[in-house]
Amino acid sequence: MPDPDAIIRVVREWVIKAENDLKTAVHTLGLEDTCPTDTVCFHAQQCAEKYLKAFFTLQSIPFPRTHDIEDLYRLLPHDTEVALQVEQQRMLTRYATVTRYPGTYEPVTFKEAQEAVAMARKVRQCVRRVLPREAKIKTARN
Repeated sequence: MPDPDAIIRVVREWVIKAENDLKTAVHTLGLEDTCPTDTVCFHAQQCAEKYLKAFFTLQSIPFPRTHDIEDLYRLLPHDTEVALQVEQQRMLTRYATVTRYPGTYEPVTFKEAQEAVAMARKVRQCVRRVLPREAKIKTARN
């Protein structure tokens, strides 16, 4: 049987990384007219991905090394609240894969970047509801 304290430590590490991605996305949105929107979307996707992986770690659900949010959502237990529609899951996945390579995507609008951050916050909210206090970190209002 896995050590519960060790599991909580790993979950907390995922949470810290997810929060850093959200903080980066939100801070970068503040650049407004000069905002690198593809970067915001990438960090929003990373936040959602890492929160899902924190949940899986807590629940002892094996998960693959993937950036595909839709694939990760399929691993969620059926009674888990789903914050994102399938198209939103696919959109976040594109931000982690397609937007990393020049010439493979249309420019991301500022509104789309704001929506990506909103999606990350939805995933964050759902996962944080089930995390034990020891796995959470205090955060500024993101």
